[in-house]
Amino acid sequence: MLKEVKNLTSYNLKNLLKFEFIFKLLTVLVASPIFLGLFNLITRLTGYSYLTKENFLNFLLNPITLVMLIILFFLITFYSIFDIGVIIYLTDGSYHKKKIKLKDAIKYSLKKSSKVLHLKNILIVFLVIFLIPFLNMGIGINLISSIKIPEFIMDFIKDNQTLFILYTILVILLMVLFLRWIYSLHYYFLEDCNFKESIKKSNNLSKKNHLKDLIKISLTQILLSIIYLLFIILEIFIIIVINKIFNQITILNSLLITITWVVIAISFIIYAILSTAISYIILSALFYHHKNERKEEIVNINWTQEEEKKKKKNYIVIILTIMILFILTIFTNLIMKGKFNLNVEYLRTMEVTAHRGASVLYPENTMSAFVGAKELGADWIELDIQQTKDNNLIVLHDTNFKRTAGVNLNTWDATIEDVLKLDVGKFKGKEFTGEKVPLFEDVIKWAKDNNMKLNIELKPTGKEKDFEKNVVDIIKKYNFENDCVITSQVYDVLENIKKASENIITVYVTALAYGDISKLDAADYFSVEATSVTKTMVSKLHNEGKQIYAWTVNTEESINKMINLNVDNIITDNPTLAKNLIYQSKTSNVITEIVNIINKLFK
Repeated sequence: MLKEVKNLTSYNLKNLLKFEFIFKLLTVLVASPIFLGLFNLITRLTGYSYLTKENFLNFLLNPITLVMLIILFFLITFYSIFDIGVIIYLTDGSYHKKKIKLKDAIKYSLKKSSKVLHLKNILIVFLVIFLIPFLNMGIGINLISSIKIPEFIMDFIKDNQTLFILYTILVILLMVLFLRWIYSLHYYFLEDCNFKESIKKSNNLSKKNHLKDLIKISLTQILLSIIYLLFIILEIFIIIVINKIFNQITILNSLLITITWVVIAISFIIYAILSTAISYIILSALFYHHKNERKEEIVNINWTQEEEKKKKKNYIVIILTIMILFILTIFTNLIMKGKFNLNVEYLRTMEVTAHRGASVLYPENTMSAFVGAKELGADWIELDIQQTKDNNLIVLHDTNFKRTAGVNLNTWDATIEDVLKLDVGKFKGKEFTGEKVPLFEDVIKWAKDNNMKLNIELKPTGKEKDFEKNVVDIIKKYNFENDCVITSQVYDVLENIKKASENIITVYVTALAYGDISKLDAADYFSVEATSVTKTMVSKLHNEGKQIYAWTVNTEESINKMINLNVDNIITDNPTLAKNLIYQSKTSNVITEIVNIINKLFK
């Protein structure tokens, strides 16, 4: 497979690199801002200065929104299909041992991509939506592959057994369908077929090979990523060896290390540029392999062959390269002498909130979960407040006791006497049998005694009486105003809190936050679902003196993303992981970790 992949890039690798570099640059600098600008235009035309969970459905159902989002959707898809088309055409040229002019590949791809808008080809859009995220590997830059299902939705699906089964079945069905249609784009671009003909031919070509093809694609992607990682490790190993051998010859040492780092940087750029293209080249290799296996005709496009041109020496480029290398060598030398420190420790105020206490290890929203969160080093504890029939405030997430206590009883129908009889521990495990629903006042007293800060989320059902005032009264009773924040997904709740007390910090919780959310005056801070958090949002809120929390962030990848975005508070089910990653971000990175490992081995 690797040999076939190499052959498919041999003739047109230069043009492929050139195109992907320009395309990725345009994606970041031009296409993404344009598409974002078009979305902003939709919000302005529909009169929405910001989007949150509460108003998003109304925004989405607006006829103007629907029409313009469909247009935007097709523009993004067309842009992505065009990229795939150029890769397929250049790869096809290499297969037929022809050098293809880049302008010809672009012209052909534009022509075929525009035909996607025809009714008979419309389904190709949905194939691409599923195809791109599956085939995207490494650090590729792609508009569609960056769209992900929000983590809070995935958590909700995982927690619901029926939804999780349905989701799994849907993914399997889509995967089966995808494997049947996997070569459709090759037939579409190379053999001038419409989409219906393309999927029919693709299914015939891949018969009895669906699983094998999936394994080959996945393994080749993994293998290429491993090869790249091993290359980086080897380069770093060389740097360490050079440093050991030429330690006394400072300038030579600096020069050799600089050259090695330049090689690493160039390889990283090439890998980033080609990471998306490699997947489609792998697919092309399988496409031609199956066609030859089945003795199916391989269409030979009548390309105008590019003539070889004698390369002229560009002395200016050579001189500039030497100058840059010289400057970098001096810079490297100064770093090695300690004149510069690239690993500067900087002040970070990021804090970690244990979601419903240490809910991974203990029953959620219970005293044992809160004690456990303190022991794990959480800075804050997030808890949920409900009100009973007799106006008592209890700590509970759901409005019904079915999930945690096994009793089908709504909070607004239960008295405090009913609640204290319930066991909300045994659902987590036999060892937690007997755990009770805590009273909000008891949690406040415990937090006060243990110097623990609380993120108090109010979850109104509409059946409460003086809900917000009762919460504020208890907080004031224990002088706890400076050690807590009150949060809610219902903006009216925050307005009521501000009426009851101007001093308590309020936080608006939303799964979606788009536009100028800072206009929501009753919210001092914002707690946003992690996949909706952006660099622009964080910067804007910080510039206005507001904090931003990210929820619910549980994976290493998503926690690191929030650290890089510099959010103020990470709300997580795994506070230990979050604390460790925040510490690592201040003292280390991947490269230094590899250097440390190699150093130990070398010694």
